Amino acid sequence: MKALVLFSGGADSTTCLAMAINAYGTEEVTALSVSYGQKHSRELQSAKEIAAYYGVSHRQLDLAALFEGSDCSLLIGTAQEIPKESYAHQLKKTGGKPVSTYVPFRNGLFLSAAAAIALSLGCSEIWYGAHQDDAAGNAYPDCSTAFHQAMNQAIYLGSGEQLKVVAPLIQKNKAEVIALGTELQAPYHLTWSCYEGSVKPCGRCGTCLDRIAAFQANGLKDPLMEGAE
Repeated sequence: MKALVLFSGGADSTTCLAMAINAYGTEEVTALSVSYGQKHSRELQSAKEIAAYYGVSHRQLDLAALFEGSDCSLLIGTAQEIPKESYAHQLKKTGGKPVSTYVPFRNGLFLSAAAAIALSLGCSEIWYGAHQDDAAGNAYPDCSTAFHQAMNQAIYLGSGEQLKVVAPLIQKNKAEVIALGTELQAPYHLTWSCYEGSVKPCGRCGTCLDRIAAFQANGLKDPLMEGAE
């Protein structure tokens, strides 16, 4: 069984990668990272380092042109700044609409592109790290269970029933993701999650706050927050 893992270099996708490697072994796993014009392109360096740490094949795809003109605050060139508050506070302002860091149909595009690559590589599965907290309140609708089921069905049918989409974390919250990754000895010290592509995490954006809280829930300190401002 061969698997292609959508791999950002963050904590969730690293946990997902660790699970795929644990299930199938390094020789049967390929990691796929996507450049899409993200401000925190620092994550792509982390992805490269983690792939090397595990010794898995690593590919990078550039889809930045697809998001030109978007006002998503996560993308280079937008006038919007990345919010320095939790997703819960952001959702109160949006009235249940996706948060400003939602990249338009990102997972749909990534999974569709990954399907073509996976079939070319002879893979039977695509894995990605969507989890319960990202889908909560419709913050990131392309992380929901309903979205996953629909994409899995579309890709399965569109591939001639050769390819399935696996979302092993989709029923887990962030704290449970970190607990699982810790058990698998995932190299969280090499990961990057912060939406600000600086030298150290800002500790104040939505993804930083979620990550810090998830480590704390497990009685741990986020290894990236040592000495962070």
